[in-house]
Amino acid sequence: MTAPVFVVDGFGTDGTGRYVLDGPEGRHAVSVKRLRAGEGVVLTDGAGRWAEGEVDATEGKDRLIVRLGEVVEEPEESPRLTVVQALPKGDRGELAVETMTEVGVDAIVPWSAARCVTQWKGERGLKSLAKWRATAREAGKQSRRVRFPAVADAMTSKGVVSLLAEASFAAVLHESGTEPLATAELPTSGDIVLVVGPEGGVSPEELALFEAAGAGAYRLGRSVLRTSTAGTAAAALLLGRTGRWS
Repeated sequence: MTAPVFVVDGFGTDGTGRYVLDGPEGRHAVSVKRLRAGEGVVLTDGAGRWAEGEVDATEGKDRLIVRLGEVVEEPEESPRLTVVQALPKGDRGELAVETMTEVGVDAIVPWSAARCVTQWKGERGLKSLAKWRATAREAGKQSRRVRFPAVADAMTSKGVVSLLAEASFAAVLHESGTEPLATAELPTSGDIVLVVGPEGGVSPEELALFEAAGAGAYRLGRSVLRTSTAGTAAAALLLGRTGRWS
């Protein structure tokens, strides 16, 4: 899929098979991408439904008229990969979301770990969550995905425990791990949940909670990665090993 992707709420046409893309997405298509008649596009709802189309015409600076093809639905991937990402400092959270979206992560869970310098509270927390979700949407478009990762509400360690207990395979990236993630036995279906700690690391109490819920401690490699890059590196490893990249 090489055509640019635009997000829509629905796929209703004018009765002649033509779809009008307007608003911010239409403006991006016309004024930024400068699409012209005859060029291809992909429209998606970001939840797996999508359709190929061909530009029929442009109107003004923000209206793209598209001849829309059949709407199809992309099935969910299996096994499904969820990354529990501890809250990084500054804008590194958006970097983590962006790159994890690009490699193919299915869900991202912001985690308020005990050693997180950043804590999402009140209005600030809502704005940060909105930034993560907007980043996932834009990165999904850029990487030509039609099923964007869901970004959950921020969870406490107790909420993470529930996720780990229901997973087919659960792992915590931790220096105490004796087994490399590269050799772990992975399921062919179900849910894989990966926990990435904060800059200060996963606390002993949190690690004990997670191990009691069925998660193992694994190491990724010899070098120490930042929290904002560890999830992407581990996700790429897991997606390659499960065959989802084949």
